[in-house]
Amino acid sequence: MDKIGLFYGTYTGVTGEVAKKIAAELGADKVDLHNICCDGDKMGDYQKLIIGTSTWSIGELQEDWDSFMPKLQTMDFTGKVVALFGTGDQVGYPDTFLDGMGMLYETFQFRGATFVGFWPTTGYDFTSPLPLLDHDHFVGLAIDEDNQAELTDSRIKEWCRLIRPAFGL
Repeated sequence: MDKIGLFYGTYTGVTGEVAKKIAAELGADKVDLHNICCDGDKMGDYQKLIIGTSTWSIGELQEDWDSFMPKLQTMDFTGKVVALFGTGDQVGYPDTFLDGMGMLYETFQFRGATFVGFWPTTGYDFTSPLPLLDHDHFVGLAIDEDNQAELTDSRIKEWCRLIRPAFGL
């Protein structure tokens, strides 16, 4: 079984903590955790990827992902399975909630990735269209630690259950 490469960018640590919870839920022996600021070049070594980011300021990509973007835009993800997760604040920033995840979705999509792990929009209150696959689904797992922290663990557990088959777990 190939290991899963979980790459995340974090500024305050929230996205990093969510990444650790996802790795633990899937099995720490099955997932290699990588902070994008240090290990981005290792992304090409994996056929199965989990990608996590926050959204900053008014709809900006997390700074480590932003710095890695020129390299990311040269990579080929054809044949690779990718699941996304994003962290954000739907109350304070409803018009840019999870825009960072939407930006990464577009980038990976244009480079041939096959996506899994779309997440329902039920239970969220936001207006941004960027993180959406369609009206009813985000392009990945949506986490709001600022306003719905009590739902994080159950959302991670359910999302991991959904993506396990695509990752051969």
